Formats: sequence, structure tokens, C-alpha cells
Amino acid sequence: MSRLSRRKFLVTSGLTAVGAAILHGCGADNGTTTVEQVETIDMGENAPETTSAKFGFIALTDASPLIIALEKGIFAKYGMTDVEVLKQASWPVTRDNIELGSAGGGIDGAHILTPMPYQMTLGTTTNQPVPMYILARLNTNGQAISVSNAFPDITLDSAERLQEAVAQATAEGRDFTAAMTFPGGTHDLWMRYWLAANGVNPDGDASVVPVPPPQMVANMRTNTMDTFCVGEPWNAQLVGQGEGYSALVTGELWNNHPEKAFAMRKDWVDQNPKAARALLMAVLEAQQWCDRPENIEEMCQIVSQNRWFRVPYEDIVERSKGNIDFGTGRVEENFEYAMKFWRDNASYPYKSHDLWFLTENIRWGYIPADTDTQALVDEVNREDLWREAAEAIGTPADQIPTETSRGVETFFDGTTFDPENPQAYLDSLEFKAI
Repeated sequence: MSRLSRRKFLVTSGLTAVGAAILHGCGADNGTTTVEQVETIDMGENAPETTSAKFGFIALTDASPLIIALEKGIFAKYGMTDVEVLKQASWPVTRDNIELGSAGGGIDGAHILTPMPYQMTLGTTTNQPVPMYILARLNTNGQAISVSNAFPDITLDSAERLQEAVAQATAEGRDFTAAMTFPGGTHDLWMRYWLAANGVNPDGDASVVPVPPPQMVANMRTNTMDTFCVGEPWNAQLVGQGEGYSALVTGELWNNHPEKAFAMRKDWVDQNPKAARALLMAVLEAQQWCDRPENIEEMCQIVSQNRWFRVPYEDIVERSKGNIDFGTGRVEENFEYAMKFWRDNASYPYKSHDLWFLTENIRWGYIPADTDTQALVDEVNREDLWREAAEAIGTPADQIPTETSRGVETFFDGTTFDPENPQAYLDSLEFKAI
């Protein structure tokens, strides 16, 4: 990296609407103009074919690397001076805007639920197949399953109590309602796995419904749902408002589990390989920045602002630090299951993890049972591009995985997933739609 030449320039901008395509400092969101000195790199023969790209994000803290890459001038550092990071109302809106593409008024890529690029490539959730690439994992851990105060004392491993809650809802003449954010997405799969592992059939004993993340707390407040799975700040807000509690954080369900992805349309990457490389270099550098403990407070100050999440700083900073108030009297400090952006290979998109997501999508009937999952993973997962970008920014060799599989994974209930034999995993599960 030191062999590349560098230069500095001043970026001047006014602070404008949410998601505006600007570079700026990180002062108060008060409409003032700030000036920040940005160091840029002469990319030489790797200069990007275009300087512009449009990305979507949902107001969840795991979108922070994209926002920081813009705010800190890291996209510009690698020649991508006209990047837009645009707030999306929901995951279906994100999907639809990617299908449109920037040429059609949409976006080129996004902070996205890892299974969605696979569903889009297959065309199971779009009007036609929209081939996608996963370029990086944005984070591991960092989600939670929260429960209404009407059903106290439910925890990670709480089969009897959870089944009692379902029976109580049934006795009241209604379904036990579990909210997630997108069918077949990560939150849906965490919720379904947890329910099933505790003896509750998600397709028979409960009603699992999609709800946009910003609407989760309001729906719990109006008693239209009993539990939900989502990222932050919404679990912390529920606890802070006294409307419910966190039964678990998802790292307890599966330690260091993969979560969101940085994904782009295949045609955009294929047409602009150098620009895609520059974007990926910037995202990886931003992930490293976000993962340093000394940067967490600043990260939260930035993303909490109106143009990004529009939530109080206090609602996201503690859980971002790994300090979890479950709302039950249980408080964990520096919890081992906190969100990770870089450390422990959080950014590397293991193919074995994508294979689990596809296996679970088959389990619940979201994609055909005869899908050639390994071929699909090889088509969508571009861990090779991740490696190139990681090496280009000078990542130490011991931070670049040498295998595309993390091996056998073990869940909280003792179930194991061997990526060498997904069928054995499926056969071992009691509840499934196939």
C-alpha cells in the first residue's frame, strides 16, 4: 500500500437531507458547513472506471461501515468521490431499488440481509432474476430477540416457558405473533431457529410475520406482536421504553454468526471491476475503523444523526460497546457476543456460512429443495474479490482466512451444521416445511 502515491484535497459540503451523497465532518447535525482534509490515493492502473455508485441502507447499526466510509472520506480516498448512501424504508424497498439499478432510478448495491442476494439471483423474490455478488460480510453477531412484557421469563433456552406463552395466546383466541424483517432473511432464520429449537413450530404454532425494523417497537407497544427479532437500536429502545425485554442476543444462539452483507448487482461489478475493487477497499477499511474500541462512541455519534438513523445516541452506544441491558435485571458488560465488524474474520464472507443460509431457506420452503446450493454460492459469493481488496489495503496475512469454510458450526441447542453434508443437518431437524 505504501507504494501507491497519495495526495490531499479539501472536501467542503453542507449537511443536507438523510442519505445525501456528500462528504462532511462529524459535527452536530445543524445544517452548518464543514471542511475536512481527505487523503487520497493515486490508484494508477487500478483507477476506477467510474467515480459514482449508489447504495442503500436500513437504519441498523450494522450499516455503520457504509456510512463511515462516506463520512470519513474513505470512498473518496480510493477514487470513489461521488458515492451516495441512501436510506431505505424496508428490506423489500431495498430489493426493489436494487432490481431497478441506478440507471433506473434505484441503487447499485446495499447493506443487506445475507440471504437476499441469493433470493434475488434465483428470482424467487423479484420480478425476474437479478444476479448479485456478495463482496463482504458487514458484521457478525449484534441482533436480538425481544419479547413483550406480557410473557415474562423467556430466555435463550426456555422451551417450557415459550410453549406456555404460545398456549396463552391460543387461549386468548389469537396467534402467538413473531415479527422479523424479511422472509428468509437473517432475522427470520434466527427467529425460526429459536422457536423450533424450543419446541414451537414456526409454521404451525406461531405466526411469523415481516415488519420493517423502525416499526418493531411501535407494534410491540400496541400489542400487535409478542416477540421480534431485529438489530439495534430497536431492541435497546424497547427496553428503554419499558415495553419489553431481550430474551437473548443472537450471538448466544450461534456465536460469531454471520449477519449483514455488502452486496452489489453482478452487472455493475462486471462492468466496473476497478471501481468495485475501490469500493470494497473502502468498506473493509471502514470496517476496521468501526471495530476499534476507541472509535465506537464517534461511530455512534455519527450514525445516530438525523440524516442517518434519527435516533438518540444513547440508544445505540452501550450495545455497540457490548454492554447489554436485557431489561430483566440481567446486565452484561463487555459481552463476548457483541457485534463485530472486523475482528475474528467478521468481514470475510465464508462460503460455508452462505451455504447454511441457503439450507435454512430450503428448510422453510423459501427456495426450491433441488437448488444446487454449492453452485449458487460459488456464483454469488465473491470472497476472491474480498481477498484482493484486503491485500490491497495492506491487511496482515493472519487476518485473511486461508479457507472458504469455517468448518462445522454448533448452535446453542447442540445441533451442528457440517457444510460438507447439509442434507444430514436438514434430516436432523424436527420442524421444517419440506
